[in-house]
Formats: sequence, structure tokens, C-alpha cells
Amino acid sequence: MSRIGRKPIPVPGGVTVDVGENNLVAVKGPKGELKQPIYPELKIVAEEGTLSIERPSERREHRSQHGLARTLISNMVLGVSEGFNRQLEVHGVGYRAAVEGKDLVLNVGYSHPVRMSPPEGITFEVGQEDRSRIGRITVSGIDKQRVGQIAADIRKVRKPDPYKGKGIRYAGEVIKLRQGKRATA
Repeated sequence: MSRIGRKPIPVPGGVTVDVGENNLVAVKGPKGELKQPIYPELKIVAEEGTLSIERPSERREHRSQHGLARTLISNMVLGVSEGFNRQLEVHGVGYRAAVEGKDLVLNVGYSHPVRMSPPEGITFEVGQEDRSRIGRITVSGIDKQRVGQIAADIRKVRKPDPYKGKGIRYAGEVIKLRQGKRATA
């Protein structure tokens, strides 16, 4: 049996979980509301303060959907109660990030600034580390998948250079630098 699927999902106070027809799960909390369709053959059981997922059989299809459904619902509950964020760092001389209104404006070595508008439910914050040229971008929201996708899209604007390390990278990401050309004697 799936180890992940067996774990009960704790539901904190202030969060309500409704299971509609065809297993459409709606989760409401202090930060917002999320909806997600879950595999219809799985059974979602609500108890006091917890949710659990049960599968009808040991078929491969049921086993594969069991852990996925539990993780999706758990991420929804966590998102509407606490939210998710992803941090990126801007490395490079002259590379900057700024927020204008709701838009993120990146100056990362192109002839023009790159402007990115956040989709609904996503916010950008920009900060600067003390005594360094490293800028920090924080992407926040309640949907884990969207936060991760927007962070990946921002990183894609200027991927880290393998020779100098300049570019946009995730916080804590280590870039293994390559050796440049060597003069031969």
C-alpha cells in the first residue's frame, strides 16, 4: 500500500474541505480558495480535523493515483492556510530586478528590460542582500504548481552562465563553474 497515500491529511482550523460530485475537491481558507478534480474511483473520507484517501482495490491504476491524490489535497490545504513561496537570486554586475506596480521588471543584460506580469493569485517581492550585488526575487501564492512554474519562467529569462555564474538562479542553487580556455605553453 502507498506509504504517502495512507498518511492522514491534517486540516487546520479555519480551513474547510468540500468534496463535490466526481470528486471535485474545494478547499477554502484564510488566504483563498482552490479547486482540484481528484481521480473519481478514490474515496475521500473526512473525519474530525483530518482527511484520508481510500482506494477500492490494489490495481496498478488505483495505487498510482492514491499517493498523488493525497499530495494534491495536502498541498491545497497547506496553500490556503500558509501559502507557498519560491526565492530566486539575481547574480551579475548591472543585473537588477524591480517591481513596478504588480509587474516584475528584470534588467539582465538584454538591450531592453524584461517585464513579467503575474497571473491572478501570484505576487512578486524584490529585495537586496546587504553588502553584495545579489538581488532577491520572491514569488508567492497559494497554488504550489503555479508558484513553481512562474519561478521557472523567471529563471528561464537569463539562466546562470556556466563560466561566470551570472544570471538568475534559485536561492541555494549551486552552479558548478566550468573552466575557461587555457593558454598552452
